[in-house]
Amino acid sequence: MNPSFQELIKHKYPDLSRGQKKVAEFLVNFMEKGSLYTAGQIGKEAGVSETTVIRLAYALGLNGFSDLQELMRKEWLSSAESKEAASKPAADSAAEEKKPFNEWLSPVDEKELSQATDALIKSDQVYIAGFRESHTAAYWLYYKMNQLRNHVLLSFPTGFLLETLCNLTSASTVVIFSLPRYTKEALEVAQQAKKQGAKVIAITDRRLSPVGQIADITLLAGTTEHILSLLALSQIVISSMQKRDEKTAGKRQEHLEKLYAEQGIFLE
Repeated sequence: MNPSFQELIKHKYPDLSRGQKKVAEFLVNFMEKGSLYTAGQIGKEAGVSETTVIRLAYALGLNGFSDLQELMRKEWLSSAESKEAASKPAADSAAEEKKPFNEWLSPVDEKELSQATDALIKSDQVYIAGFRESHTAAYWLYYKMNQLRNHVLLSFPTGFLLETLCNLTSASTVVIFSLPRYTKEALEVAQQAKKQGAKVIAITDRRLSPVGQIADITLLAGTTEHILSLLALSQIVISSMQKRDEKTAGKRQEHLEKLYAEQGIFLE
């Protein structure tokens, strides 16, 4: 099976020149424009020469710019059709959850949100990693996800235990928060998870960030200057899990409420 446009970019990205990487980032972020613009127009938008755009096509192993544009066009059209064909209840649900957070969020890809939700529900365990400033959002997601399912683990703010990562399997899922300035720990967790066959979900600012390049699923945060962008996206993930697996989540939350009552944890 031939790789998709985005898969091809992710695979070849480390070997591209600096100018070619600028073009690649532009095309990934603005696939509709890439599908319709000329090589010269794309170069102008990306801040490089027309020749650099054409050379990118050859660097990706294609026969020329026309092949690159055809690959983009097919993927863009397929993505547009998939979004249109998405079930209305799911779309309405996601739209409802996103209303309070539009100020901080980039548009959430419904297909990738659905894939992430399935993985987080079905995995044997979920490991959540966030380092330094990102750890706040990672902890919040860890706490909320523990209310919905078992076997949820969390990294430390400044590192991780290899003894914990060695338990990952091909049935596991790893969620990694990775925003500028990107930490080496986030990339190391992603690389180790991939080695062990685990699925990697990146919550990051761009698809071609260090972790985004190797992730199986990428959920894009909005502005990276406010922790609320991460919390807003995390809330959408949690809400999607609750609705997709309402029966299991409900039973776990009911059991937790009994424990809370027995221990007198909450005043009201």
